[in-house]
Amino acid sequence: MKFNEIIKDKGIKAVISESWSVSWPMTIIMFFEFLIGITDVYIAGKFGKEVQAAYGLAFQLYFIFIIAGMALTVGTASVLSRLFTSDRKSEFSLAVSTSIITAIIAGLIATFLGIFFSKSIIHHLRTPQVVRDLAAPLLMIYSLGFIFDYALMNTNAVLRACDMIKKSLFAMTVACILNIALNFILVFGTSMGYKGIGAATVISLFAGAVLNFGFTRRFITKGFHFSALMFKKMLDISWPAALLQIFWQLGTIALFLILNMLPAMNIEVMAAFTNGMKIESAIFLPAFAFNMANAVLVGSALGKKENDQAFKKGIITAITGVFIVIILTLIVVLNAKIIAPFLSRDSVVINETLGYIFIALLFEPVMAWGVILGGGLNGAGDTKVVMAIVTGSVWLIRIPLSYLLGVYLGFGAQGIWWSMNISIACQCLLMTKRYFGKRWVRFSEQVI
Repeated sequence: MKFNEIIKDKGIKAVISESWSVSWPMTIIMFFEFLIGITDVYIAGKFGKEVQAAYGLAFQLYFIFIIAGMALTVGTASVLSRLFTSDRKSEFSLAVSTSIITAIIAGLIATFLGIFFSKSIIHHLRTPQVVRDLAAPLLMIYSLGFIFDYALMNTNAVLRACDMIKKSLFAMTVACILNIALNFILVFGTSMGYKGIGAATVISLFAGAVLNFGFTRRFITKGFHFSALMFKKMLDISWPAALLQIFWQLGTIALFLILNMLPAMNIEVMAAFTNGMKIESAIFLPAFAFNMANAVLVGSALGKKENDQAFKKGIITAITGVFIVIILTLIVVLNAKIIAPFLSRDSVVINETLGYIFIALLFEPVMAWGVILGGGLNGAGDTKVVMAIVTGSVWLIRIPLSYLLGVYLGFGAQGIWWSMNISIACQCLLMTKRYFGKRWVRFSEQVI
């Protein structure tokens, strides 16, 4: 099916409706996650630019562990969505049980590594000493919640694959409200200070995980059992996604280190980078939601052997998501001078944040297109190619170009922001080429 045929298709409204029905709860869930993040940045900003930069560094390291758990959900959602639509109930129950056991074990390992090695990891990074000293205890507290975060992400994927996303929405709503309330109570009402940001996150993740487990327990009909075969199927899809996310996050940390090489105002620029990414994440909420929706929609259609429908749903979902991202980008850019001062009281940080908004956000719709199509490829199990495209764009283009333009040629932070845009453009072109090539349709038949 060609692109023009898709646009003229009379069933396009039905596909948009289906895509939106899956995406809007995910958008709200991710909005809650954004709200938690923006609250954390706001509170960190009350303690000054050093704490704000430290929070940004600690969060990026924390997120390396989190994205490993997120990657596990790629395999979970891809396999479960097809088993659920194919009515293979016994296999489905076993897959749910296996995925939850895997998430708990992986979460325990991540918790152990985070608690015992977080301080060592931070102090080996070439960032200002004051930033490292402030970031280390925060990361250690965050590490206590890895097991709950992994369980929450996994059960979210199970509910998403089973068309029970509203249950997940309820759990995330509770977790969000609890997190924000505890942020203010623990940070300003106890002796924990800024470290209360991490403690609030851990407690709210625990609450969300408990609620979601109650919702998913119904699918485990014959008790908890672990299937090595089912685990292998999920892992075959998940490991490229895990590596992709890890390499992506390491790329973000590399950008922090490159920013530290700038001859002047490096702490201010690092704080601005932290603020800019949080603002950017608000715009990108629908893109990630439609990415996950696309994985479910494409995977479900392939499970029914509806290959043309799978391709069509992927394109329409991407177009819908990009349209929403364009609107949000315009809103943020036009109101940037109101938004930036909300996150910092430092004039230099505010100006650098505005620079990030006016440059980096220009390519948000481009990135959204590539990310949402990538969700469709993930749903088909074509995760190795997605990994290669994204990782290559970051480490072969973004990082070298950031150093070249930002440090070596002296363009500073603006050179780094433009390097990010160039890598996004390359990533989008390659993802589009892969999706329209349709090799993933044939590949998907090997998944289950």
